[in-house]
Amino acid sequence: MAVLAVRLLLASILLGAALLKLASPVQSREALATFGVRGPHVRRAVWSLVVATEVALAVGVAVGWAPAAYTGAVMALGLAAALGLALRAGQGGRPCGCFGPASRVSAVSVARNLGLAATLALLPALPASSPSSQDWLAVGVVIALVVIAALVVSVLALARQVGELRAGVGPDSALEILDEGPELGGQSALIEEFSPSGDERVAVAVFVSDGCPACGSLAPALAILERDPLVRLRSFEERLDPAAWEALDVPGAPYAVALGPDGTVLAKGAVNTLPQLDSVVATAKRRRGQPAVA
Repeated sequence: MAVLAVRLLLASILLGAALLKLASPVQSREALATFGVRGPHVRRAVWSLVVATEVALAVGVAVGWAPAAYTGAVMALGLAAALGLALRAGQGGRPCGCFGPASRVSAVSVARNLGLAATLALLPALPASSPSSQDWLAVGVVIALVVIAALVVSVLALARQVGELRAGVGPDSALEILDEGPELGGQSALIEEFSPSGDERVAVAVFVSDGCPACGSLAPALAILERDPLVRLRSFEERLDPAAWEALDVPGAPYAVALGPDGTVLAKGAVNTLPQLDSVVATAKRRRGQPAVA
């Protein structure tokens, strides 16, 4: 029974990590930039692979499949190594996305993954006994948890759809004030923070802040805009990216600045909805190639 309890505990950790990533997909994908994963399409592919792997490993560990435990151990060890390298590179405190957007790169996160890797590696070596009625009951609980997890994913998907509908409510244009934010037509070195793929026309920097309700409601709109192949999108959090905020003299959050491929500030404004974000992008595309705005 003790071995089964350990299996269920480890399975719940893996499943919890996957569900927390699904609950905040945009922020979790953005956290991959900490490990050098650039480009929205690459981040989306890596994020999807990690989530699917964690769910599959959770099921395998719960039913006692040894390859799942060994694979989970290798995965946790690799993540610990990646976190250690990020910590050594001075990225302590940046988001890692391990357990959703709240997870940060730290010595604790490295130790946590090392402990998880060691426990998963030792799990198949633990003595197993013939399953009793209580064991079968525990297996039934695991199956029920998997069903609940599937329902949670469905609810989250529905919530994102509702969020997209809410993102379309409000004024159609962003509030662009000439005296606020960066100078229109000026050059910004922030363009170096974006990873071009060759087809984009506009880079959009979105400035957000933890604890800002409007920033949280903007997440569905960001997810939609991220799918535009002609737009490069990146979020800058006030506490984690103070240099970017200072460089563009951002007045508050949420705020968007559209840059040309050469770093020219083409459009800017306070945004709260998807139409407002679209208006910043549309204005930038219209102004691109025109003389600098006075």
